[in-house]
Amino acid sequence: MNYLSVENVAKSYGERKLFSGISFGINQGQKVGFVAKNGTGKTSLLNILAGTDSPDEGQVVYRKDIVTAFLPQEPDLDPNLTVEETIFASDNEILKVIERYEKALLNPDDAENYQKAFEQMEAFEAWDFETRYKQILFKLKLEDLDRKVGKLSGGQKKRLALATMILNNPDFIIMDEPTNHLDLDMIEWLEEFFRKENFTIFMVTHDRYFLERVCNEIVELEEGVLYTYKGNYSYYLEKRDARIALEQTNTSKAKQLYKKELDWMRRQPKARTTKSKSRIEDFQEIKARAGKRRQDHQVQLEINMERMGNKVVELHKVTKSFGDKVLLKQFDYNFQPGERIGIIGKNGTGKSTFLNLLTGAIKPDAGKIVIGDTIKFGYYTQGGIEVKEGQKVIDVIREFGDYIPLKKGRQISAQQLLERFLFDRKKQYDYVEKLSGGERKRLYLCTVLIQNPNFLILDEPTNDLDIVTLNVLEEFLLDFPGCLVVVSHDRYFMDKIVDHLFVFRGNAEIEDFPGNYSDYREYEGTALPDAEASTQEVQASKVERKKPVATLSYNEKKEYNRLEKEIDQLEKKKVELQQQFLQEMTGEQINEASKRLQEVEDEIERKTERWFELGSKQES
Repeated sequence: MNYLSVENVAKSYGERKLFSGISFGINQGQKVGFVAKNGTGKTSLLNILAGTDSPDEGQVVYRKDIVTAFLPQEPDLDPNLTVEETIFASDNEILKVIERYEKALLNPDDAENYQKAFEQMEAFEAWDFETRYKQILFKLKLEDLDRKVGKLSGGQKKRLALATMILNNPDFIIMDEPTNHLDLDMIEWLEEFFRKENFTIFMVTHDRYFLERVCNEIVELEEGVLYTYKGNYSYYLEKRDARIALEQTNTSKAKQLYKKELDWMRRQPKARTTKSKSRIEDFQEIKARAGKRRQDHQVQLEINMERMGNKVVELHKVTKSFGDKVLLKQFDYNFQPGERIGIIGKNGTGKSTFLNLLTGAIKPDAGKIVIGDTIKFGYYTQGGIEVKEGQKVIDVIREFGDYIPLKKGRQISAQQLLERFLFDRKKQYDYVEKLSGGERKRLYLCTVLIQNPNFLILDEPTNDLDIVTLNVLEEFLLDFPGCLVVVSHDRYFMDKIVDHLFVFRGNAEIEDFPGNYSDYREYEGTALPDAEASTQEVQASKVERKKPVATLSYNEKKEYNRLEKEIDQLEKKKVELQQQFLQEMTGEQINEASKRLQEVEDEIERKTERWFELGSKQES
């Protein structure tokens, strides 16, 4: 059964064309994930489907009598209502059924009307509605039913809008980043809920595990062309790679044919036969195909980084409270060079406080935090970039200098740097306030990284970034040699990037877990359905070494994981040093390079021996 038909839809803002000629349909039971780069019109298309915006051309046709619901990134709720009043103020058919039943109770003499109202209560399963809405609000951490909407945080408003949408029991749901502002437990509950419930869904989300486990179809908008993949996110990755490979092959063949036809065109006399004119027309088409190139330049992040000394950051018996709420108590930890820590925990357990303590934004109540002399923090906050009226994209970068240092003594201009962050020359002179949310986040990420930090702190870096940018950011972070601390609800991102976790459990309890997020869920005995079916991209990024099992002590597990990382880094360093011998060097430089290479090889041998020692212990 067809729910929705989109026919030749187009949308532009001034001279900026987002898309044109877009056509597709959605049938009952489809759960579609919509994938596109930031700034190409994802949110605009959702607004058109939801009826909050209109297309410049084309039309959107819904099947009659289906109930639709739209969850925008920023919900529009009445600030004067309470949480519970907001639920009852929605256009919910079940509430109308309850109201009719209550009216029928007031007029018992009208047996026919009462019987009809009673049957509707049965049909809509309205008897348990109060229990159901309270359960959903509880799951979404909205227990205070009398709290005014105007006093809720942005995340709480998003969760309230989500609860209202679910309770309306729509046939067709449109969602823009539904997992934003949800903690991990909420995301997993919502994921399982949508996976089991018989909703028809069209959504934009950067959460790739959510796409993997909820969606049965992926629609991609690329360079104005719509591609459909009848499967989940793993299937999409596989088929997209195959499509790109085929396009490249066809382009290569077209180039060869173009050269041949171009030679024929040059040799032909001015007088053309009808047959010649047909060949000329074909030549123009071949020329277009041969000239086609993919506009998927990746963000190249090779920013220079200050060398990190042995002393990084030391926390000695750090305590921090706000009123009666103790978030950290006598907390000790010494960061090691190259550590990659993910931070997880429910809201209010102290995650942001911990980041602010690290960067000196707030001071501990007791204890001390010692920062190494060579440490330079880069802090990507949830607040994002400060938009200044009349400021252009290029001006934001030029505040840090006209030229930016790269590795190996090279440098690039501010314009070249922005191009590497997917801002072409025309886009660089756009006003910042005109950028999409994802483009602003990408620009903000650029401003953090160009300051050459060697201790990078990322607070929810994946929110609003498109999947293309996320993939490139992940590749950069995998090679980032400094320290990394990440707070994120993106499980896919955490699995790929971090080596161990700080689990904030509340009441100042912080557990150091030696593994990534999926390891932690398995350890907790709450592995998600299909958790082993993570996408090829994550699987490819996993190290092929054995993971330690429970026969190792906690500290030995931690050492085992750390050695894996250190050996990988040393192997990369070894390759870099070997490459130096291919360059012209003086005799003194050769001796120095040989000495450093020998030191690295000795260190690899020593650490590998210890790694095997721990590995054999776990197998015994």
